[in-house]
Amino acid sequence: MNTAATTTEQLSPEAAFAKLGLTLPPAPLPLGVYKPYLIDGKYLYVSGHGPVQDDKSLIIGRIGREIDTENGKLAARQVGLTILSTIKTHLGSLDRVKRVIKVLGMVNCVSEFERHPYIINGCSELFAQVWGEENGIGVRSAVGFGSLPDNIPVEIEALFELV
Repeated sequence: MNTAATTTEQLSPEAAFAKLGLTLPPAPLPLGVYKPYLIDGKYLYVSGHGPVQDDKSLIIGRIGREIDTENGKLAARQVGLTILSTIKTHLGSLDRVKRVIKVLGMVNCVSEFERHPYIINGCSELFAQVWGEENGIGVRSAVGFGSLPDNIPVEIEALFELV
């Protein structure tokens, strides 16, 4: 067996995340009447999350107006980090998640914008790095909206299968 090249798919989700050298923002508290996550049997449902930064502030702006495409993709990655923070805070470890089932990405953008899937790739690529290509990529929708809460550029909700 050749162990010279270790890929993130051979690492646990916690080890793969640590190897990325990224930090998790604080897990957000609900500001409305909802739960940030819900476990039903072997499934973890995560409510829509926005791009929370390390100082608890949100990334704000509409893609195609205040935010360009590349920074929109980075905002989606930040949403992914916020979702990971919720998982780690409430479940104790990313290792509790077996795989990503579904991602719904909502993009706050000007009406002419058409690259919604590219923006949501920021989150999807992060999940693939954490859980590997086989378990980190699920089914997905990426859609545009005329506005999102607090003028955030991206909101993402997700469904995971637990170990």
